Amino acid sequence: MQLATASVFPMTLKAAIELNLLEIISRAGSGAQLFPEEIVAQLPTENPEAAVMVDRILRLLASYAILTCCVIDGEGGKVRRRYGLAPVSKFITPNEDDVSMSSLLLFHKTKFFMESWNYLKDSYLGTQPNFDEMFNAGMLGHSTITMKKMLETYRGFDRLGVLVDVGGGIGATLNMIISKHPSIKVSTSISPTSSPMHPPSQVRQDQHSPQFLSVEHVGGDMFESVPSGDAIFMKRILHDWSDEHCLKVLKNCWKALPEQGKVIEAQGLFHMDLLMLAVTTSGKERTEKDFESLAKGAGFSGFAKVSTAFGVWIMEFTKCGIA
Repeated sequence: MQLATASVFPMTLKAAIELNLLEIISRAGSGAQLFPEEIVAQLPTENPEAAVMVDRILRLLASYAILTCCVIDGEGGKVRRRYGLAPVSKFITPNEDDVSMSSLLLFHKTKFFMESWNYLKDSYLGTQPNFDEMFNAGMLGHSTITMKKMLETYRGFDRLGVLVDVGGGIGATLNMIISKHPSIKVSTSISPTSSPMHPPSQVRQDQHSPQFLSVEHVGGDMFESVPSGDAIFMKRILHDWSDEHCLKVLKNCWKALPEQGKVIEAQGLFHMDLLMLAVTTSGKERTEKDFESLAKGAGFSGFAKVSTAFGVWIMEFTKCGIA
């Protein structure tokens, strides 16, 4: 996933430079660390979500050692972060001569330069592939690699009779699960509801997509209802949506499950957060505590992070409290 989303870091750094975030920290003095709210107070914005967005940008830059970060425990298990400049930042903030490398970085991220990379292969490959096909092929490849590894150790599908996959796309993941766990007799895949990451053109099954006879595809709106099953599986769906939307989906899942039922959620923790900020209106990656809060808010008693493969975590939300 780091290779697939390699553009996230440089474009996030570009945004931070354009917003003068690093320069604002620099002006606070050598060794200074600022809260996102202190930085936003110096920006020309009245957006109430600005501090949260800036925090997400700076958190990513800290993970690449562009910034330092100090985490402070807050009330209710929440944390606050202060950010300072790491040594490499001296090259992209004004020095004693009032110059830096930031202008060169921005120059290489201009539309002219960035657009040219799209045509590097055109001399021999011809036209670009259909976007639907690219999306489905990308999801198929990612799901196959991660789920094959996950299914080697995760036992949460054992002894299930009915499994529902919410937002299952073309059904590749569900087909892999069924092949590994033949006890599952009924499997239903609900097409993902349209979102910035799943536009209407991608909700339908593409004519070039592989067909999985073991998977029943049904329509519906996950914000209205979810089919009943022993367990409900979701992979990389909740990160498309706000907390309010996620609670609607999870409450519908809670209603659709028996007393011993569970939601099996497969999701990365933070890896694609800035991508979600860029391409969705309210989507985001979440921490383990964020997912636990969503699960409890939807009525689930139990929460556990139980398995991982290639940066994707499997979490279980259970009705009876045993996870």
